[in-house]
This record gives sequence, structure tokens and C-alpha cells, in this order.
Amino acid sequence: MDKVYSDARSALAGLVKDGMTIMAGGFGLCGIPETLIEAIRDSGAKDLTFISNNAGVDGVGLGRLLETRQIRKMISSYVGENKLFAQQYLSGELELEFNPQGTLAERIRAGGAGIPAFYTKTGVGTLIAEGKEVREFNGEKYVMETGLFADISVVHAFKGDTEGNLVYRKTARNFNPMMATASRLTIAEVEHLVPAGEIDPDCIHTPGIFVKRIVHVPNPVKHIEQRTTRKREETV
Repeated sequence: MDKVYSDARSALAGLVKDGMTIMAGGFGLCGIPETLIEAIRDSGAKDLTFISNNAGVDGVGLGRLLETRQIRKMISSYVGENKLFAQQYLSGELELEFNPQGTLAERIRAGGAGIPAFYTKTGVGTLIAEGKEVREFNGEKYVMETGLFADISVVHAFKGDTEGNLVYRKTARNFNPMMATASRLTIAEVEHLVPAGEIDPDCIHTPGIFVKRIVHVPNPVKHIEQRTTRKREETV
């Protein structure tokens, strides 16, 4: 089966529908599948639920889908860099399911591993635990969290081969590997596309069995979310 598609729009053709749940990799703006997100925006699909660590920033990443009001619900752990997100949430336009970051990661990992639920101490006695089952193990209380599973996942990889084996680069790995396992179908955008067999098996982060569609995106824009520079010294 040929997994490589000519562009992001064709890679998503026939997949994106109103009301579906989509996982999107990335942390801040690092490792986000920006090209695939743009194609989802162009699809016009609405009432979408996105599972993502955050909602990008204004005008970048999932922020683009907030601009077009295509996202109905976010399942996230951090949204502090997006003013539009805050506006839509406070006005009641956008639903938010907040998760501690480690809990979100484990919910995704559990979904990919076929684990329907697990118990964690994180959030016990806080708003996070409201409405959830709390049980005691060895004298300690734990809150039950459910695994997450999506209709499709969109991920970004540094390198991939034509069979869908993926390699992520440094911090851009973040949520991408676990999200690639936790949906019915995963689409990957890759910066460097190589023939099957060229990647050392010991270097593969996501096996190709999890990836059904690939789009080659060379030289993507690498956004800097927070730029901090040292004040220039004055010369005499």
C-alpha cells in the first residue's frame, strides 16, 4: 500500500468530518503538524474536538482553527498563550476539558495501549477529581482517569520512510509518538522522507504499523513561541 500522498489536503481527503475527535501532536509550537492543521482548516469541518497539549498561539497552529470557529471542544493541559482561546472559553463558545499534563500524556498512552482507565494521585481533592471515581489503595486516595482515543491523529516527524516509520527530533518528540498510537488512523507530516529500509530500526520512534498516510513537508517554518534575547551592550 502506498502511504505517501502528494500534499496535506489529499492525505486528509475523505477523513475529516464534522463532530469528529482529532489528536494533534506538539508542545507549544514545537513539533506541531502545522501543514496538516492548515488542511483541516481548509476542509471546513466544524464542531471538532481536539486532544492536544495546548491550542497553539493566536494565528499559529490550532489557533488558526479557533479563528474559524471550527473547534467545539479542547482536551488540553495548557492554554495560557492563546488570547482567542480564553475569549471563546469565557464567552461559552468553547468547551474545555482540563488535564494535568502528566495525566493527559498517560490518558493518551493508555488509549493507544487499549487501557480503558487507570488511577492516579494527581488531582485528588481538587476540581480535577469532581465527578470522577476516587478509590483507596494502600491507604492513599487515587482518582480514576479514562484513556483517550481519537478518530484520527495528526503528527509531525523529523524523518520518515515510505512505510511510515518515524523519527522525531529532540523536544519535538513530545506528544507525537503516543498520539500516533491512539487513533483509528494516523497521518504524519515528515520533514525528510527516505526510502523504506534507510532508517536504522533501533532509531525508529514510531513503527510504520501505526501510520497510514504520510505527506512530505520539507523546510517547515520553525516558530519561536517566546523569544528572549540579551540586551545589547553599548560600545564606547
